[in-house]
Amino acid sequence: MQTMEQNSTPGFAATVGFFDGVHRGHRYLIDQLKDEAARHGLKSMVITFDRHPRQVLCPDWQPQLLTTLEEKQLLLSTTGVDSITVLPFTPDLAQLTARRFISEVLAAQLGVKLLLTGYDNHFGHRTADSKEGFHEYVDYGREAGVEVVKAMPLAAHENDFGQACVSSSFVRRLLCEGMVEQAAECLGRQYSISGTVVHGHEQGRLMGFPTANMQVLPATRLIPLGGVYAVRVRLPHSTEELPAVTNIGTRPTFGSAQQQTVETYIPDFSADLYGQTISISFVARLRSERKFSSTAELARQMAMDVERLNRNK
Repeated sequence: MQTMEQNSTPGFAATVGFFDGVHRGHRYLIDQLKDEAARHGLKSMVITFDRHPRQVLCPDWQPQLLTTLEEKQLLLSTTGVDSITVLPFTPDLAQLTARRFISEVLAAQLGVKLLLTGYDNHFGHRTADSKEGFHEYVDYGREAGVEVVKAMPLAAHENDFGQACVSSSFVRRLLCEGMVEQAAECLGRQYSISGTVVHGHEQGRLMGFPTANMQVLPATRLIPLGGVYAVRVRLPHSTEELPAVTNIGTRPTFGSAQQQTVETYIPDFSADLYGQTISISFVARLRSERKFSSTAELARQMAMDVERLNRNK
């Protein structure tokens, strides 16, 4: 169990979740947590897990995550919460019922006196016909000396999917539709991915548009819908972000790659980036990827993409 800034206190007001992305909905929940903590004279604690619970419950499941554990901890540290606890999500933990989790982990191990649950939060091992929910958690908490309180959700703006609450799955859905600007509204920041620059086929260089071919890390990171995007690139050992164009796809003009590639063209930039790690933040989707009749036609389109990039700066 990994804990940050957990000192001896009268007790904690806590909330539990995976918190992938640490989006505006999570921050709204944490703001409520801090208010509850202050109201009850407690310290605030966010409890999260080192891996997605489904990775343990369904070993064959391949996650598509918005943040790594390290990124998530860094984002949580900016919320003003007093303590962050990372629980290893093990098979043994997965087998704990909600009653045992509240009494043995939250109350006995972590000193939780108040538990703020998300509007759709469920935890603890349940049988297929179990209907445990908030009211049962209140009863279990009462037995363990933990007050259980339900949080209010943060509603998203009206969008193409209709009214919805801001959630990690909603953000993933937006990104999978290429709606990076709407995802940024939900996250409170632009969505970003990182990776190592590796050698590619170098057709872009031959056309006058040398691209950095990125191997996205980790493999569990969600990559937005294929297409061409205006992005901001952060280079190694630098806080400066450069405007660039990123293509996500299979390079159909060149016969299609066997796997998806992420290639970024940075205008007026010529330094060697091979073997280095860069990050890209998605600003806007410019167009879909498509097959061109010739490399000359593709080059003309890339010049137009760069022009649109300049308008998105």
